[in-house]
Amino acid sequence: MSAHSMQTTEAAAAAAAVVKPPRIQVGPIAWARDNLFSSVGNTILTLLGVYLVYVIVTGLFGFAVLHATWNGDNGDACRPNSGACWPMVKAKFAQFMYGRYPEELRWRVDLTYLLAVIGLVPLMIPSVPYKLYNALYMFLVFPLVAFVLLVGGYLGLSHVPTELWGGLLVTLVVASVGITASFPLGILLALGRRSRMPLVRYASVGFIEFVRGVPLITVLFMSSVMLPLFLPPGWNFDKLLRALVGVALFASAYMAETIRGGLQAIPRGQFEGADAIGLNYRQKMSLIVLPQALKLVVPGIVNSFIGLFKDTSLVLIIGLFDLLGIVQQNNTDQKWLAPTNAMTGYLFAGFVFWLFCFGMSRYSAFVERRLSAADKR
Repeated sequence: MSAHSMQTTEAAAAAAAVVKPPRIQVGPIAWARDNLFSSVGNTILTLLGVYLVYVIVTGLFGFAVLHATWNGDNGDACRPNSGACWPMVKAKFAQFMYGRYPEELRWRVDLTYLLAVIGLVPLMIPSVPYKLYNALYMFLVFPLVAFVLLVGGYLGLSHVPTELWGGLLVTLVVASVGITASFPLGILLALGRRSRMPLVRYASVGFIEFVRGVPLITVLFMSSVMLPLFLPPGWNFDKLLRALVGVALFASAYMAETIRGGLQAIPRGQFEGADAIGLNYRQKMSLIVLPQALKLVVPGIVNSFIGLFKDTSLVLIIGLFDLLGIVQQNNTDQKWLAPTNAMTGYLFAGFVFWLFCFGMSRYSAFVERRLSAADKR
C-alpha cells in the first residue's frame, strides 16, 4: 500500500472517530425518550401530565390576565367580567401589607423592612466580608431596633398596639421570630435528646413528643386562651407575643428531630477522633459534629422553615390578621362585592406566599451546591 493510500485511510478513520452520534441517542430527544416515553404507560402519563399543565396554565392565565378587570373604583367594574378584579387588590394593597397600622406611621414599617434587607442580603452572600459583625447586627441589634420602631413608646415614637398590626407585617414577624428562635432551640433539644443525663434526655423527649403530638392550632389556642389562666393575677402578655412563643416552641420540636437525624448520620469515628485530641463536649459539638450534621440536613431545615412560613396563616384562629386573614376579612367589603373578589384575593396571597417560599427553596439549593463543591475540592 502506498504512503498516499495509508494517509487517506488514516484520515478517514480519524474523521469517523469524531462523528457525533445521532440526536435520537443523545441530548433532549434521548432524555425524553428514555424518561417520558420509554413505555406505553409512561407515554400515557406524560401526555396526561402535559394536558393537566395546559389546562391549569391556560385557566390561570385566562383568569388573571385575559378576562381580568384592570381599572375601576368599586366592585361594579368587576361584575361584568369573569376574571380577576385587580382594582380591588390595588385599593386594598396598603391594608394587605400593613393591616390597620396607622397610615402616618407606616414609614416605621418600611424602615424596618429596609434595615432587615440591609443586614440579611450581605449575610446570605458568601463573598461579603465581616460576617461576624453582620451576624451580630442581624441577631442582636436589628431585633431591638425593629421592636422600638414597630411598637414605639421609646425615643419619642408613639406607641402602636399590636392589635393594629396585620397583613404581611404580621406574617413576616411571626415567621421570622419563629424561624430565628426555633433553630437554636431545636439544636438544644436535639442535643438534649442524645444526652447521657437521664433528666435532660427525658425532658427533651417529653417536650418533643408532646408538641409533635398536637396540631399548631391547639398550641396557638392554648398560648392565647389558656396561658393567662395560669399566670398570677394582674399578669398578662400581649396576644402577638403569646403567638410568637407558641409558634417558636412548636417549630423547635420539629427542628430538633431534623437536626437529630443529622447527628445520627455522623460516623462514630468523628466523635472518637474529637475525644482523642482532647476536645471537651462543647468544643466537640461546635467544631466537629454540628457543622457536619447541619450540612447534611440543610434540605430538612429549609423545609421546616417553609412549612413554618405557611403555617403563620393559622394565627387567624386567635384573632391576629396576617396576610391571608386580611384577605378574608376584605371579602365582605360592600364596596368591592363581586363574584371574583375572593378568588382574586386568594390568588394574590398565594402568589406572595409562593414568592417567599420559592426564594427560600432556591437559596437552599444554592447553599447545597456550594457545600457540595467544597467537598469535591
